[in-house]
Amino acid sequence: MTTSLQSENLTTCGTIVGQQSLLADRIVARHYELRPDLASRYGERGRDRCVADAKRHLEALSQSIAAGRSALFVDYVAWAKIVLDSRGIPVQDLADNLEACRQTLDEVLRGDQAALADQYLLDSLSCLPELPSNTPSYLTDDRPLADLARRYLDALLNATRRDASEMVMDAVRGGTPVREIYLHVFQRSQYEIGRLWQSNLISVAQEHLCTAATQFIMSQLYPLIFATARKDRRVVATCVGGDLHELGIRTVADFFEMDGWDTFYLGADVPSSSIVQTIIDRRADVLAVSATLMTHLAAVTELIASVRSNRACGEVIILVGGHPFNVAANLWREVGADGYAADALRTIDVADQLMLEKATPCEGP
Repeated sequence: MTTSLQSENLTTCGTIVGQQSLLADRIVARHYELRPDLASRYGERGRDRCVADAKRHLEALSQSIAAGRSALFVDYVAWAKIVLDSRGIPVQDLADNLEACRQTLDEVLRGDQAALADQYLLDSLSCLPELPSNTPSYLTDDRPLADLARRYLDALLNATRRDASEMVMDAVRGGTPVREIYLHVFQRSQYEIGRLWQSNLISVAQEHLCTAATQFIMSQLYPLIFATARKDRRVVATCVGGDLHELGIRTVADFFEMDGWDTFYLGADVPSSSIVQTIIDRRADVLAVSATLMTHLAAVTELIASVRSNRACGEVIILVGGHPFNVAANLWREVGADGYAADALRTIDVADQLMLEKATPCEGP
């Protein structure tokens, strides 16, 4: 994006965010005018949920515009289609709501801002019919450790944490590398848990219970992880403020630890000032930042700007990862990072390569 376009995107984002509640009410009013049957189908409680959905649509739209990536909003709409369809909300209702959103923003926004929002919404509406109504399972027979992953997930869903722990420890004692457990059991089962919630097959409580159990079982493997020979390299791993999804970045931190790095794992929802101070105090070589949702991108951008503006952090390498960066190519460059990796294993490779480039003197002409 050019600087002027980026400025227009950020201004449009700010306008939508600043009027989010008012816009959501107007969108739902227009939606109910278009579809009078909604009142009898869903009742007053359903209308309140429709307003909440409209706010989520606006939040996703505004952040996609700020990032300059319509693919992010299409990805959000794809997610929303499955969530709503699995809960008995027809895709036509989603389409009508997005159309009401488009018409409302066309009235409220002006000039280039209206055209920008209109294009993002039209892109998503044009894709909507072809977007899938379900997500295939992440636990397929062709994956490594598929049987263990499936039995592990069953134990989690049955709330038998001890059984889940024992089967993991048995596998490790039998020679299965810890890295393989992380990649093919923990990571795959966590993806599947997210899919099951999205498809309305498990509750939020079950999702949280499974995640907490996996975090506990990961900690049982730490004596093996921390026994790795050291490399005299240091990484700070964190989520930004507002991001409560910490399992992904914890996995990244553990992979660094397995590779011999000294890791300083800060966890979820950490203020930028605390992250910057930790980088300084721990003399970090690398900062690894996770953004689970597109709504966290602004916080990632602000964090990186804070790090870059502090002279004491001048040498730190910044790596980013998470779903938005997997969806939008080269988005990592625009938030100001030095590199990006799609998963924990690749993060180590990228970090090693950037460390090597940093240590190699540039040759003169």
